[in-house]
Amino acid sequence: MTTNAKATPVALDDEAALLVGHGSRREKSNEQVRTLAADLEGRLGVPVDAGFLELAEPSIPDAIAGLASSVSRLTVVQLSLFAASHVKNDVPLTVRNARSEHPELTIHHGAHLGVHPALVDLLDDRAASVESELGVDREGDDVAVVLCARGSSDPDANGDAHKLARLLYEGRSFDRVETSFIGVTEPRLGETLHTVAKRRPDAVVVLPYMLGDGVLTGRIRDGAAEFDGEYPYVDAGAGDPLGTDTRILDVLGDRWQEARTDSVDMSCDACKYKVELDGYEEDVGGARAMLRALTHQESHADRDDVDARPHAHDAPAKHVAVCTNRTCAADGSPAVLERLRQEARDSDACDARITRSSCLGRCGDGPMVAVYPDGVWYGGVDRTDAERIVSSHLDRDRIVSDLVDQTL
Repeated sequence: MTTNAKATPVALDDEAALLVGHGSRREKSNEQVRTLAADLEGRLGVPVDAGFLELAEPSIPDAIAGLASSVSRLTVVQLSLFAASHVKNDVPLTVRNARSEHPELTIHHGAHLGVHPALVDLLDDRAASVESELGVDREGDDVAVVLCARGSSDPDANGDAHKLARLLYEGRSFDRVETSFIGVTEPRLGETLHTVAKRRPDAVVVLPYMLGDGVLTGRIRDGAAEFDGEYPYVDAGAGDPLGTDTRILDVLGDRWQEARTDSVDMSCDACKYKVELDGYEEDVGGARAMLRALTHQESHADRDDVDARPHAHDAPAKHVAVCTNRTCAADGSPAVLERLRQEARDSDACDARITRSSCLGRCGDGPMVAVYPDGVWYGGVDRTDAERIVSSHLDRDRIVSDLVDQTL
């Protein structure tokens, strides 16, 4: 997806790329993103910086600002395995805001890593390494593979994990290749391993489908080791994550080229934010997705116990987003924001984080105040209404009905 700042192509010496990682409290994971960015720079022949969605520096807005003064065109490349909420909501929102902040800069926005032949080839090599360690050969032994991904609440992302597993199976001599997840969705790793064991293969290769070697990868290794001890008639071992293998650069290079030539292809036909999927009806709608992205930016701010819960959130009970775009600002939204914060500080019962946001898409009906996770949007809010919003809604969960603009 591309802004309309400059429609004509520019020379390579007038463009840059930004590799966007999730960000981690573990600096080793962040260094992996920076290493890939440096390697990608050598591959593409343009400056490539690293930016992070959360938990690490620089943030995406700061990274874009740092590049904006030296080039006229920027391509954002996402270091995400699957297209879940970060890819579909959070990063696009950040890029949209950056386009408003830097109207002189053409920003192309690339897709996630997704399903790519280079990644299948990389998984094949990871499996071969485990086979060598176990002393088995898929050509002569019954070798089963379990591809274990993180797991997502997005069916589109989970579907891609199954597709990768099937592609790894096609044309190779594995007895079978199954998909499992370490969290969020099913089937979980333990369940899949027990199912595979019923066919009594000679060996089971567990492949962590992760970029870095973190807590989740450790859990996958532990699960494989536990299975190996429980089933003495089956040899089992876990492979390494994707890491910084050069084949990832092949995928990133393709995603960069797609983006800068306006050829990005997203899976909108299976996106729960675009179409109604059974079991996910409440997730449909651009406004809901946008609000989720706005509030998720704050959800990691107070995280604790990161080693035990690598993607847990210790967020406040509610998040309040106050629109401060040009129209709402002219109608007094900065004063509303300050008064809400003051009332929240003075309250003993309020457990909410109150932040400014970019446009909430209700120009002319503001100032707009959105309360999440309740999905209540207040319109035409005056600074004198702030006390009622805090004392009634944020303190006691009583909606201020006369101010409601819409509910999601």
